[in-house]
Amino acid sequence: MFKKIIDRITNWELWPFALIYFPISFVWVWYMLRSRSVWFFTPSNPTITFGGFEGEGKKEMYEQLPGHTVPLTIYIQPHWSFEEVKRKMEASGFRYPFVVKPDVGMKGILFRKIDREDQLLKYHDKIPVEYLIQELIDLPVEVSVFYYRHPASEKGVISGFISKELLHVKGDGRLNLKELICNHPRASHRMEEMQHRHGHRFERVLEPNQIFYLSYAGNHNRGAHFSNLQSEIDEQLHVVFDQLSLHSQHFYYGRYDIKAASIQDLKEGRNFYILEYNGCGAEPNHIYDCQMSLIRAYREILKHWKMLYEISRHNHLKGHRYWSFNKGYTFLKASNRHFKKLKQYD
Repeated sequence: MFKKIIDRITNWELWPFALIYFPISFVWVWYMLRSRSVWFFTPSNPTITFGGFEGEGKKEMYEQLPGHTVPLTIYIQPHWSFEEVKRKMEASGFRYPFVVKPDVGMKGILFRKIDREDQLLKYHDKIPVEYLIQELIDLPVEVSVFYYRHPASEKGVISGFISKELLHVKGDGRLNLKELICNHPRASHRMEEMQHRHGHRFERVLEPNQIFYLSYAGNHNRGAHFSNLQSEIDEQLHVVFDQLSLHSQHFYYGRYDIKAASIQDLKEGRNFYILEYNGCGAEPNHIYDCQMSLIRAYREILKHWKMLYEISRHNHLKGHRYWSFNKGYTFLKASNRHFKKLKQYD
């Protein structure tokens, strides 16, 4: 217990989000004052609700991407009968396993891998909002690419490129799942979540080298481990993401979460799928797990905020206006209510 406390104090990546960002929050306030808008970021991605800061739907994002880069996806209403859900799946050619997640979601909330019909029935009966059923992309490489492009230019910048390793433990034939989690450097800090998700399996003993995934959501909030691929950023990779940005016309600032057959295939623009495009609310997640000091991480965040302001300001002057205070405030309140509801079912 004492070691965990020391780890939380000395490793800034384990600090609460609000604590990490508080020392630089005055810069965000300065951009509000400079633009005379609390919601100065909303024109950053004009065709995504709220600029993609929070509360946007995945459907609107997928519809603006090249069709061949998006996994097979259908959208399900919670009031539909389960028989209707199965008919939709059959008509679209779905087979188990696949993944499900809310159309409007964040931080891996209610993201699940579904292996059997009874799991889907349980999920459908529980979830209170529209959700999507999506093809499980079984490709070996999962990466995030942070990309921004000033609207006056046809060439953008890849500022971050990381690979992801989902949160998992490996069996040794002796320790049970709870013991493996307690010994894991990241999962051990998430015992309440692990108890909620896997408590009924805690006594299971995994076979030697058996992999057990504790989360299928590849984000920092769900314990995924990141590795820096900065050395892989080159002109070939920039061309791929310039083309994606120009295809959507108005994706100027955000992070692509991608599965690919290989890094080289991604550079060649083939054998990859975009799992999500996260707009202006996306963190430059290459600050994590990459041996960055907190000061260096702050420099990286502030660099991105400056670009976010400049892109938004340019688009505002071109007619994509900042949201009014009332519009943004009303939307944010509704979004917070939505996520509060989701967390109750997660």
